[in-house]
Amino acid sequence: MVKAGKGWWRSGLFLLLFTSCARNPAPPLAGPANAPVLETPERVALIAAPVESDWKTLGDEAGALLSRYIRINTTNPPGNEIVAARWLAAVLQRDGIEARIFEPAPGKANLYARLAGDGSARPLILLNHMDVVLASPEYWTVDPFSGVIKDGYVWGRGALDMKGEAVAQLMTMLILRRAHVPLKRDIIFLATADEEIGAGVGAGWFVEHQRDLLRDAEFLLNEGGLTRSDGRGGVQFFGVGTTEKSPYWLDVTARGTAGHGSRPTPDNPVNRLVRALSKIADWQTPLLVTPTVERSFRDLATIERDTTVRRWLADIKTALRDSLAVRTLTSDLTYNALLRNTISITGLQGSDKTNVIPPSATAALDVRLLPGQEPAAFLTDLVRIVGDTAVTFKPQGPNWPATESSTETDMFRAITAVARVRQANALVTTLMLPGFTDSHYFRRLGIQSYGLSPFPLSDNDSRGVHGNDERVSLDALRFGVRFYYDVVSRVAGK
Repeated sequence: MVKAGKGWWRSGLFLLLFTSCARNPAPPLAGPANAPVLETPERVALIAAPVESDWKTLGDEAGALLSRYIRINTTNPPGNEIVAARWLAAVLQRDGIEARIFEPAPGKANLYARLAGDGSARPLILLNHMDVVLASPEYWTVDPFSGVIKDGYVWGRGALDMKGEAVAQLMTMLILRRAHVPLKRDIIFLATADEEIGAGVGAGWFVEHQRDLLRDAEFLLNEGGLTRSDGRGGVQFFGVGTTEKSPYWLDVTARGTAGHGSRPTPDNPVNRLVRALSKIADWQTPLLVTPTVERSFRDLATIERDTTVRRWLADIKTALRDSLAVRTLTSDLTYNALLRNTISITGLQGSDKTNVIPPSATAALDVRLLPGQEPAAFLTDLVRIVGDTAVTFKPQGPNWPATESSTETDMFRAITAVARVRQANALVTTLMLPGFTDSHYFRRLGIQSYGLSPFPLSDNDSRGVHGNDERVSLDALRFGVRFYYDVVSRVAGK
């Protein structure tokens, strides 16, 4: 909750529940024939900024909205984000917030809505993406697009990545509107397509074609953070994403002599490719400590229970001279990814006929570079490691350098302050995301962009991201709605 000094927090005021929309549901939204008909959840009408007793009801509303949102299948490809955009626009419209939908390609959409402030401070963008990754129902215990609420969780693809956070952002917009909170900066709600495929006509398209709508924005909140649950109803730490590794995806091609599978050839390109990939898989790229990672490890040392690991994290550069420390720390997949450039072999293709030796064989490499690492230098090292002139490498697309946002801003200070209101003496640290988000498009415009995960998650909960049985607890959702609102109202409210 925002400190009492904020003039628009008032005690003794109350909220009203009204169900007129539930009694008179909105008509089905336009879209494909199989688009879900989404009933309207009850809404909370506020005549002042919410007080302590309001938040459970607002969290329940968020749960109902998230359940409905998950039912819209936006698996990418193809995405079909236009259906989600129309649904979001209808939810915003019910509270008098106008939204614009841009359709850069058939079935694709980006949605833009704006709450006006008095202009005394620069705008804040709440960024989220509507598309989700594939979910294979045979590996789930529920229908991944049912949005079922059971056992205290909202289940379904996108519950964490990132329809859940989008609902926390959406609720923030709705609460500010209902309570008529005076704002010093405009707040932009931007829901985009194609984040999960790393290109397309989503955030990058919007930045290129609708830049005027983002003019002068100062801050952006997006996915890419981590709030770690302590398993006892509290928070172990709040991790704010300030930078990300840079993707450098490569196609590897080995060439040789084609022929019949019954007559093995010494330069079979599949054999050549396998030998090259074996060398790549065995290559231990150098360990490097970036300033952000050094700061994160030093912060995490303060809550580490193992005295040896605590000592290593507190002085990671010294620790990496110790072979035991290296083996222990790099056995943690996250720590390993934060300390070096990484390579994952993710795709293979040879012949489509068992009895045909193909003239070439290819593989896909998912390479992630630490901030400050040059793609050309990395590629030179990779070519040297493989040591075969018949094996070539080609970037799959454009590469962008890692970008970083400052911690010396009103936004970072607001996140820290709200975290410590929610939990006294909470650890708030910066994180480098081993993956990447769409924040880089906006950082390159000079917009200070932060990854903020509002939901306290256990390590087991986090595995649902891109995994099976993705879900978010109702308690975490309630926490996240309030956390997001408190951060935004602190940095944008008068």
